[in-house]
Amino acid sequence: MIEFKNVSKTVKSGVEDLTILDDVSFNIADGEFVAITGASGSGKSTLLGLVAGLDEPSLGTITVDGDEVTSMSEDALAQLRSTKIGFVFQSFHLIPSLTAAENISIPMEIAGNPNASSRAEMLLSSVDLAARGHHYPHELSGGEQQRVAIARAFANSPKILLADEPTGNLDSKNGGHIFELMQQLHEQNKVTLVMVTHDAALASKAQRQIVLADGKVIRDEIGSE
Repeated sequence: MIEFKNVSKTVKSGVEDLTILDDVSFNIADGEFVAITGASGSGKSTLLGLVAGLDEPSLGTITVDGDEVTSMSEDALAQLRSTKIGFVFQSFHLIPSLTAAENISIPMEIAGNPNASSRAEMLLSSVDLAARGHHYPHELSGGEQQRVAIARAFANSPKILLADEPTGNLDSKNGGHIFELMQQLHEQNKVTLVMVTHDAALASKAQRQIVLADGKVIRDEIGSE
């Protein structure tokens, strides 16, 4: 499903080159749940951006669901993201002027789905927010906003869900609930889930952990649970 082959990412930092990822190679299977961990600055979020084609590597190749993203046009990458990839961010990224239901409907309306409203209602139910669809983001708690963001990520039935610190802005109780919800939706929808997290306890519950340090994979192991 996802293959990194000798991927490096280097950027300019003043007059010097800064290596963010250094000769990284791994494969993630269809339907696998993988946690990406490591200290701040180890390259975790950069790795997610490369999977989605939001950034391009300095060296190496990246293949996503059979497509080599490193050789795709911007239009093709946009199509890939809209049809095959869902995103969940630490900061929710909901549109404040739209209700919860409208935030979920947006990706489907852009894709021309005539059943956007009914699917948004179904997705709200799947994250236990059936009664909150008419509320605006500022009327929802942090945990509720993140549940809306997760529902939105599933709007176009993606094959891959990328989550960048999805529990980072939540307390431990809400963070644990969000993690369990993502596990549940991962299993029900058979999606490939790649989650960046600093939380070692949550990461250990994933099927597999890839640990980065100084831009390199230093550990790749099956989760403890």
